[in-house]
Amino acid sequence: MRGTPYPTLGELLRRARATVAARPGVLRLRVVGTSRAGRPLWLLSAGHGPRHILTVAGAHANEPVGGVTSLSLVDRFAREPALLQELGCTWHFLLCLDPDGASLAGRWMTGWSGEGRATGASPTLRGYYRRFYRPAFAAQPEFPPVASDPRPAMPESEALVRLLDELRPVVQFSLHGVEVGGSFLQLTRALPGAAAAYRRIAADLGIPLEHRPFDGMGWLAESPGVLVLPDGSPTEERDPSGFTSQATWLYAMRHGTVSAVVEAPFWSVAGVSDPQPVAEPRREIAEASEILLGRAKQLEAVVGELGPRSPRTPDQIAHFTAARELMDIGPGVVDTWNSAELATTVGNSVSLGVAARRIPLRAAAMMRQGLGGAPALDTLVESWSRELASTFDARWVPVADQTALQIRTMLVLALV
Repeated sequence: MRGTPYPTLGELLRRARATVAARPGVLRLRVVGTSRAGRPLWLLSAGHGPRHILTVAGAHANEPVGGVTSLSLVDRFAREPALLQELGCTWHFLLCLDPDGASLAGRWMTGWSGEGRATGASPTLRGYYRRFYRPAFAAQPEFPPVASDPRPAMPESEALVRLLDELRPVVQFSLHGVEVGGSFLQLTRALPGAAAAYRRIAADLGIPLEHRPFDGMGWLAESPGVLVLPDGSPTEERDPSGFTSQATWLYAMRHGTVSAVVEAPFWSVAGVSDPQPVAEPRREIAEASEILLGRAKQLEAVVGELGPRSPRTPDQIAHFTAARELMDIGPGVVDTWNSAELATTVGNSVSLGVAARRIPLRAAAMMRQGLGGAPALDTLVESWSRELASTFDARWVPVADQTALQIRTMLVLALV
């Protein structure tokens, strides 16, 4: 990967083509749709078994770990075709669900490459956020709008839905990454032994588990780091911006598919797994809320001081739109925190503190790019990145460990 922590979009495809060319009888590559900008959505399939398994990578532009995980597992299948026969499956890998977003977010990897080769250092949060991009909520293809929403579904979403209808997989894996924190697993149905196996894998790799993740706050915490969709739970999800969607994880349930969302941290924080109770949870929530709202207000002031500016290019518009949305969601996020039983453990309180800092940092990072750069925004991104890393002793998780977590989890769940 020439010194970059993850393969870029172009490298993903080149490696996939090379692997297929080396094992044409085992592997196949085809296009299953196109993005809004006309980029192809590539599906790499391995084996010929009767059970179908689908792995979706690159659903979020700032989370490139799924692509390298997918290629690593495909490489193993190419070396060990008997493993596919033992599993009795055809395993499909959607290499990147959001190639348009990945083309913007991938600039972080290109930028780090030179720095990493020159210094031999691990990636830094500062470098990550200087080129950060994550689309606005309504532009994330795993979450198409509900039928009552007048907005049409993205072509990427429609392609994934068609693929689910075609394959009717027994398991759908969605591979994600956590910027700063710990690992967790979401399941749309409880699977015997899954939670224990997942905890064991994370422990083997020294990766902390989120004691009670914020994602899926309406889901049941089966055990630390494992969330299960409760029976009869709503099929709609409402994000802090007010956008309501039906996740493609839930759509797949009509085919009897179990969806498993596997989150691997890029920078780990040991404190997120601390089960000790907190004496005053409401105080913890209040302090986190103050940080979130205070930094959003600070960012608003900096943008205001820049005077009348507006994004000019399509790339700048994408960054600006996503940043503006994050700058506006603070009150809604705080309302959610206050309405839930949060910060009851030290681990949950640490996760809350990370989230309170991450949201405005993401906004500042994208606003900086959306407005073409400004020294005042550079300063915010620099100082907030360093403060996030130092406050929580965030430590880079080697990519080999990130992918091992996801690969071992998938192989275990494929047999359940």
